[in-house]
Amino acid sequence: MLALERLRGIRVVADPAALEAARWVAGSLPVTVLRFAPDDAFALEAHRVEVRDEHAIVEDEIGYVGAWLLPSELADLVVPRLEWPLPVERPALAQGLVAGVPAKLWIGADGGALLITAAAFGEELAGRLR
Repeated sequence: MLALERLRGIRVVADPAALEAARWVAGSLPVTVLRFAPDDAFALEAHRVEVRDEHAIVEDEIGYVGAWLLPSELADLVVPRLEWPLPVERPALAQGLVAGVPAKLWIGADGGALLITAAAFGEELAGRLR
């Protein structure tokens, strides 16, 4: 069964140019920055951010769950249940319904992926991907 774990990091909504230049401060694990939209980023494992936008919204984010998938797990568990085509370029962030549940996929250059959904949908998504 797919085990979704709470994802922790910092969420920033800011001017796209300010997000592009943001400096993310990590703890013991590397930071992975997911750009949900041009003005919206979620930095996994970030402990602090320096962003030059006086109107930026910067908050700790704990509202998502996810699971890191090997390329074979992505192909076997997720791809058959997608309602949209996977992006060809890598790395890529794609979003849509996975098994009928709103989710996001961050696909790395190696073909591995991070499957993400809102914590409220986590149990439903895991159950549908059995």
